Amino acid sequence: MAIITSQLQTRLDDYYRQIKAVILNRQNPITGLLPASTAITAHGDYTDAWVRDNVYSILAVWGLALAYRKVDNDNGRRFELEHSVVKLMRGLLFSMMRQAHKVERFKHTQSLLDALHANYNTQTGDIVVGDEQWGHLQLDATSLCQPKILKQKKLLLRASHVSLMKIFRWYGHRVYIY
Repeated sequence: MAIITSQLQTRLDDYYRQIKAVILNRQNPITGLLPASTAITAHGDYTDAWVRDNVYSILAVWGLALAYRKVDNDNGRRFELEHSVVKLMRGLLFSMMRQAHKVERFKHTQSLLDALHANYNTQTGDIVVGDEQWGHLQLDATSLCQPKILKQKKLLLRASHVSLMKIFRWYGHRVYIY
């Protein structure tokens, strides 16, 4: 049994080093958001945080945090991983909350111009392009993000957060119907 636990610990530690190098070292310490890339090239600035990239990337971190629950001595890694997930989800939530007025308009107009933005400034969580400049309707990422946010008990959601999450639920279901 000790051999199996030791092998599990070794594998998890290897995954931790990879996730730390590829994902967590790029997480913004203030907003918790992850840049799509660290590259700024002649073709553009790719350091913005895209909802889809953030949600899919942080799922790897969350999965590893869950796996560390099987290990008795994780050297605080599970705590770090779980809090990185919470930080990112809070960052997405706060970025989206700044657009609550758009979601309310979307309920009535069903216009793409009233859809939530798909990318945000990694440093501030602000929107980076205008409503007309990009197709922002990324319901797959918003729909994935919303249940994860609701299940994270550590978020300590305020009443305004909960009402916004109810709006997001309506938003996701309504668009899939049409």
